Amino acid sequence: MSALLEIILPVFLVIGAGYLAVKFKAFPDTGVDGLMKFTQHFAIPCLLFKAIAELELGVYFTPSLLASYYVPTVLMFGLGIFGARALFGRPWEDSVAIGFACMFANSVLLGLPITERAYGAAALDPNYAIIALNAPVCYAIGITVMELVKHRGQSPLATTKAVTSAIFHNNLIIGLGLGFAVNLSGVVIPQVAGDALDLMIRAALPAAIFGLGGVLAQYKFEGDLGPVLMICLLSLLLRPALSLGMGAGLGLDEAATRSSVLTAAMAPGVNAYVFANMYGVAKRVAASAVLAATALSVLTVTGWLLVLP
Repeated sequence: MSALLEIILPVFLVIGAGYLAVKFKAFPDTGVDGLMKFTQHFAIPCLLFKAIAELELGVYFTPSLLASYYVPTVLMFGLGIFGARALFGRPWEDSVAIGFACMFANSVLLGLPITERAYGAAALDPNYAIIALNAPVCYAIGITVMELVKHRGQSPLATTKAVTSAIFHNNLIIGLGLGFAVNLSGVVIPQVAGDALDLMIRAALPAAIFGLGGVLAQYKFEGDLGPVLMICLLSLLLRPALSLGMGAGLGLDEAATRSSVLTAAMAPGVNAYVFANMYGVAKRVAASAVLAATALSVLTVTGWLLVLP
């Protein structure tokens, strides 16, 4: 157990440092905004670009890996919507935002550093295969369902335009797309450009998880206890359990199973709040769920590391 805590605690200590720095005014809110823009708009897209550009696509983009992660992920979206609507009587728009929080795991800011500390940098290739589709799949599903709910009876063309615009203005998706283009074309990244990318990449995860702590310090846990607990249950326990079961049923190898389950075990990412804020619905639920689930994941991730090889 102590070895497992040594794996995950440094990540959460950096998150806690960011949280306390902002909470006690040692780091300004504007600084957090700038830091998150740097990481999410520049450093992490560089990390994803280089990872996908150098990834052996035929080895890691396997149907069994993608199914073991994305089938439970999409199922959480449906269960989140149903639970928010049937159990808590939330409006349809709120229910979609709550479902999105159940679906969108923090695969980059938490999933990558925890997997790397647990199993080494060489174990991250299946993570990158999952991450490459995470934002496109989740945003495509979330935006499509939300636009259908919001614009019931309106033109399918207008809905398609809204979905396309939201997805392809995301820097993470742009970085992934460029990485695929380089990989499939066989272009070799020049040494100087590769070194510059490495400088950005080394800053990406430490700055991002410190910034995540700062972002969480700006939220308050208040009200909406039922939906928040449902999001925590679905995202921290049920999703990784289903991922583990599907991986076993599909004959997934050990490395891919670890990446799939650990990624599925991550708390909702800040994108859950971004999505809710984008539509102006269920913002308090999303913010509270990100905060509560990130705190609880210290315990639940430790449990999943005990279960995994």
